[in-house]
Amino acid sequence: MAVASRYTVAIHALTWIAEMTMNKDDYVPSNQVAVSVGTSPVFIRRILGQLRKAGIVIVKHGGTDTGWRLARNPEAISLLEVYEALEQKPLFELHHSTPSNSCLIAQGIQPALSHLYGQTEDAMKQQLSMYSISDVLKETLAHASEKKS
Repeated sequence: MAVASRYTVAIHALTWIAEMTMNKDDYVPSNQVAVSVGTSPVFIRRILGQLRKAGIVIVKHGGTDTGWRLARNPEAISLLEVYEALEQKPLFELHHSTPSNSCLIAQGIQPALSHLYGQTEDAMKQQLSMYSISDVLKETLAHASEKKS
């Protein structure tokens, strides 16, 4: 699955968990998160497992309150942190095969694209660092209330 899709699912899950556990010490089960996202609990657990390794969520096994919760306040979890927890590869990759040495374009395309891709990824990361799960929750609730009107 594309990083953009996993990332969107992660942001959705974290936003839902933030709303469901706001001002409480509750843990929410992955099957409830999966209903909101519209996917399987197994897929949710895989994504939340990656977020747990990054210190973004906490999991509790056994007992009556088995499930997940945010490890920190939603204001303290940046969208960049979530992105970096899910994706270790660069946003753009170069050729998987070696371009021809006898072609002028092939000789210069990788350095040219590396520069362009690096700047693009840096700009995206800077933008993501400016927003938190709390910001997404506020905007999500605002849009949801607009739909009800």
